[in-house]
Amino acid sequence: MTKSPMNNNNYLLAIDNGTQSVRALLFDLQGNLVGKGKVELEAYFSSQPGWAEQHPDYYWEQLGEACKRLWASVDIDRSRIRGVSLTTQRGTVIHVDEAGQALRPAIIWLDQRRAELGDPIKGPWGWLFKLVGAQGAVDYFRTQAEANWVAQQQPDIHQRTHKLLLLSGFLTQRLCGRYVDSVACSVAYLPFDYKKLAWAAPRDWKWQAIDVRPEQLPELYKPGEKLGEITAEASRLTGIPEGLPLIAAGADKACEVLGAGAIDPTVACLSYGTTATINTTRSRYLETIPLIPPYPAAIPDHYNTEVMIYRGFWMVSWFKREFGLREMQRAEELGIEPEKLFDELVNSVPAGSMGLMLQPYWTPGIREPGLEAKGSIIGFGDVHTRAHIYRAILEGLAYALRQGKERIEKRSGTRIQRLRVAGGGSQSDAAMQLTADIFGLPAERPHVYEASGLGAAIDCAVGLKLYPDFASAIAAMTRVGDVFHPRPDAQRTYERLYNEVYQRMYKQLKPLYQSIREITGYPA
Repeated sequence: MTKSPMNNNNYLLAIDNGTQSVRALLFDLQGNLVGKGKVELEAYFSSQPGWAEQHPDYYWEQLGEACKRLWASVDIDRSRIRGVSLTTQRGTVIHVDEAGQALRPAIIWLDQRRAELGDPIKGPWGWLFKLVGAQGAVDYFRTQAEANWVAQQQPDIHQRTHKLLLLSGFLTQRLCGRYVDSVACSVAYLPFDYKKLAWAAPRDWKWQAIDVRPEQLPELYKPGEKLGEITAEASRLTGIPEGLPLIAAGADKACEVLGAGAIDPTVACLSYGTTATINTTRSRYLETIPLIPPYPAAIPDHYNTEVMIYRGFWMVSWFKREFGLREMQRAEELGIEPEKLFDELVNSVPAGSMGLMLQPYWTPGIREPGLEAKGSIIGFGDVHTRAHIYRAILEGLAYALRQGKERIEKRSGTRIQRLRVAGGGSQSDAAMQLTADIFGLPAERPHVYEASGLGAAIDCAVGLKLYPDFASAIAAMTRVGDVFHPRPDAQRTYERLYNEVYQRMYKQLKPLYQSIREITGYPA
């Protein structure tokens, strides 16, 4: 990359530590990306089947490397950077000692291990759960909590744990030397009250359900509040100027919704990331699926109603790995992005993939759709090629997200009228077009691909009073790029396939999924 001189401007630095890469991103106050340093990450290692871990120090080192790559690619006066914000993957848990050193590898959100159920929850809570039929969800919450597994299996580490942090809290401590985190990063199996957007009250059942003490959790700040300042030590590793304010942002999905400018409940933000999600932002607490809370938004005192497809664009990575070698090699020879060739694959197949229908439940969900769920592809004939399979993956994800949209509409009473699409998959024109066709709505790309980084930069700008409020920062820093409109013919085909096939598939296949689980023991 050639060094480009910059005008006399102010900048904001956003660090985005996702699952597959960490990026240091420099934005100006108009929301333009003026510099980027990116490092691909080894997403996790598995020492046992179903485990997914990573060394916390590895994230910190790679964050430093991403900053170095950023500085090497732009020629700017670093004194013009006004502040820093951090956004990270959700639900990754780290145990640290008094010195802030990690006591064991981080347990990544993809990890499948389960804790044992301890004693039943005491007092009126236990009765209440049985009464409202919530026992299953509470038990699931307890078995999924990483802190419980460590307490049971590694009691020595549990004993020595000074703080229990999410990746956001760990990196924040490394950057500014304080055990603090943003409210909007709190998406994990921890005693957090999603309604009140704070740690749970002392008598809440969650303190019984999870083996952690209040003093082991970081202090929470709202998005836009100051978390601390970059320390001399952090400055040495990263090259970020010492003393710069670190401003609270939110988890990557929350920041992505903000960076996509989706702040009106009539606009839904679709994220085609490792996990595929559909989100809307609203000021009141609303559970789209009973007992599954909305998550904190990257705007203070707001919520993101979310429906998630756990293995979202991961399926595309899976396809490329298993079936896409030819395109990957050709792209390398031609010096182009493999996405271009994969788009050609998609476009060579008509809407509806000649009846090939895919259900994207490659990883089962707790309540949605159910623990027995599996992925499936039905409707094969001799005309079908891998191009049809690839298109069917994209269509299956879009059908599942459309289901999510209808569920949000039903629960909230608000019609969704437009779609903003972010995440890796939004780079594909073919994916954008079929999303517009399946939803029957215009699908809009944000002007910048790094939407979660931009969301963190907006939090930073408002926190530093560079804009008086979120509305003006969003108006100045987000815009719509390309818009894809539904094509009537394709829309008609999809409408029928969605209503007459996709919507009925799960119901019809569920007994078979249950038998498979019973016979093979997978998924456990």
